[in-house]
Amino acid sequence: MKNNKTLRQRLKRLIEKEAFFRKRVILSSGRISNYYIDIRKISLKSQGAFLIANLFWQKLRAKKFDFIGGPTLGADPILSALSYHAYLKKKPISTFIIRKEKKKHGRRRLLEGADLPKRSRLILIDDVATSGASLVEAVRLMRRQRCQVNEVMVVVDREEGAKEALEKEKCRLDSLFVLSDFI
Repeated sequence: MKNNKTLRQRLKRLIEKEAFFRKRVILSSGRISNYYIDIRKISLKSQGAFLIANLFWQKLRAKKFDFIGGPTLGADPILSALSYHAYLKKKPISTFIIRKEKKKHGRRRLLEGADLPKRSRLILIDDVATSGASLVEAVRLMRRQRCQVNEVMVVVDREEGAKEALEKEKCRLDSLFVLSDFI
């Protein structure tokens, strides 16, 4: 495998080319921004999934955790790629997805994938962090499930308050990139 710096440079170029848009948009937080970063444009493609999984794996392999999960929809392709990558490295992991709301049929679950025993050590994953509101909500939800969450990892931190919001929850935000890497 190529070194971490080369993979990071390749991912940055891919984001710049296919996932970074200079246009006025309303973000999920309600804020107006002149930039939009759509990581799904690359995390749902082979090259993007490969690069993201490799770079996250470099960070994850030294950490102690039982499960990795995150809020749908941004985390879904990243978790799949990461799970596959871990299996290839002969270090399989179990992942889970946090739904926006409980299913109204079937098992009526809010969490899909791994069953999480109490006191499980979790790392949450997402594509982009802005204000951090949805990530804080995910951290609180997992803690109500009596799991330990002390870290969230994202591809891009937009540097608009997510880090500080998570710090108030005693949770660390780690990102592969920040918005200022692109502007």
